[in-house]
Amino acid sequence: MKNKILIRGVNWVGDAVMTMPAIRAIKRSDPDSDISLLVKPWVAPLFEKDPFIDRTIHYKDSHSGVLGKFQLARVLREENFQRAILLQNAFDAAITAWLARIPERIGYARDARGLLLTHSLKHMGEDRNMHHIDYYLKLLESVGIKSAGNDTWIHLSLEERMAAREKLSSLKRPILGINPGASYGSAKQWLPGRFAEVAGRTVDELGGSVLVFGGPGELDICDDITSRVENYVNDGKIVPLAGKTALRELIALMSECDVILSNDSGPMHIADALAVPLVAIFGSTSPELTGPRKPSSHVIRADIDCSPCFRRKCSDIGLPCMEFIGVDEVFDAITQAIPSERAVLLDRDGTICEDADYLNSWDKLKAFDDINSLNHLINLDFKLIGITNQSGIARGIVSEDFVGQVNEMFIDRHGFSGFYYCPHHPDEACQCRKPEPGLAIRARDEHGIDPRRSFVIGDKDSDMLLGRTIGAYAILVTTGKQESSPHADFTASGLDQAVKHILSRQQAW
Repeated sequence: MKNKILIRGVNWVGDAVMTMPAIRAIKRSDPDSDISLLVKPWVAPLFEKDPFIDRTIHYKDSHSGVLGKFQLARVLREENFQRAILLQNAFDAAITAWLARIPERIGYARDARGLLLTHSLKHMGEDRNMHHIDYYLKLLESVGIKSAGNDTWIHLSLEERMAAREKLSSLKRPILGINPGASYGSAKQWLPGRFAEVAGRTVDELGGSVLVFGGPGELDICDDITSRVENYVNDGKIVPLAGKTALRELIALMSECDVILSNDSGPMHIADALAVPLVAIFGSTSPELTGPRKPSSHVIRADIDCSPCFRRKCSDIGLPCMEFIGVDEVFDAITQAIPSERAVLLDRDGTICEDADYLNSWDKLKAFDDINSLNHLINLDFKLIGITNQSGIARGIVSEDFVGQVNEMFIDRHGFSGFYYCPHHPDEACQCRKPEPGLAIRARDEHGIDPRRSFVIGDKDSDMLLGRTIGAYAILVTTGKQESSPHADFTASGLDQAVKHILSRQQAW
């Protein structure tokens, strides 16, 4: 019988993103368990495609009163949960779990709820001296649940990505996404006139386009910005989207941006979880506690004594933490964040060497005869990047050290700029196993690669799906186990024909 676990999630989008590593750790600690996530309806779409959650239960407005508590508790009691893990700090979360008669109730002992918990961790103000991601993980560690990493990740389907890509297809790149709002208060908001100036410079100096994001409650600040660059709005170079997107569509559109500029807010955490290059502006709050963590994220803050003050509004001295952040500093950070290098991302086994069905010894390694054709791409300043799934490591068939040695050989002997591999079992639902884009994102961050100016060559459908996911041109080579793929842009007999096709396309560009 499966262990049934209820996770009481948090109520705000940014906080919910920061609970994702904790949720992943809970599932990985008990892979056969059945995980239900209890969250507010506006947060639930974040987890719609999440493989670590079996289902979501909505905490509705009708559940907030005394009668509503009993109604929700009755619904939960019928589910026969064995354990409740309360990531939300409120008394409400504990009383609901207690009324539902869930035998094991785990949470921080705060908000006068300690007696309602069967395992409580004393609250020592950790949420003011450690990153909130680590705050949630610390609670789990107190009951023996080990961290599975502190990286946030939002899962998107290919259909969602492609729909967003089609919607933006008429815009010139680079596309800058701007999120000028922050529900916490005005002390977290950079000045509208400066957002507008950055938007205008993106069009004028970079030849790009701008999307202005915002929720229904942020229409005023978004309208203030777009009114200052009305001529660009009229000709479609700056697109107002405030109040026009549901959360899943917002996530997909953000994933298609080349760079995001945001205040400390829920969309900032979404951008970081998507690993979109991000410039995050901090004023009254602390990046050490709630800041982005991806290598592709850059924080800008003013170095003044009163920041962070954690106020919602600055009524005393006129918001100097935002006044001191200039347009030039922000625009320079944006231009530096946009990747520009061209690359060819290549699978390994079946693409550049024979597929030995778990290559685990040197005598099985045979590079294809036409591998030297890749030199033509190097001569045109394409970077060669290896991207390979190596589940044989998790299965105990292949030594991770050997995988590293083989990859280094291709770097040393054949001019690859880098080689990345996923060591995980397919059941782990990691973000680095193709067709997930994790490895390609690492390559982008470390080598400055623009995926949309790049190519993917591989012998499997997972390689072609990776190409579609990151916006690259996908070429299937039939030297492996697959003769065709519906997701390939071109099919080649081998590396030589694939290289010739790339050369013909780059000449057309």
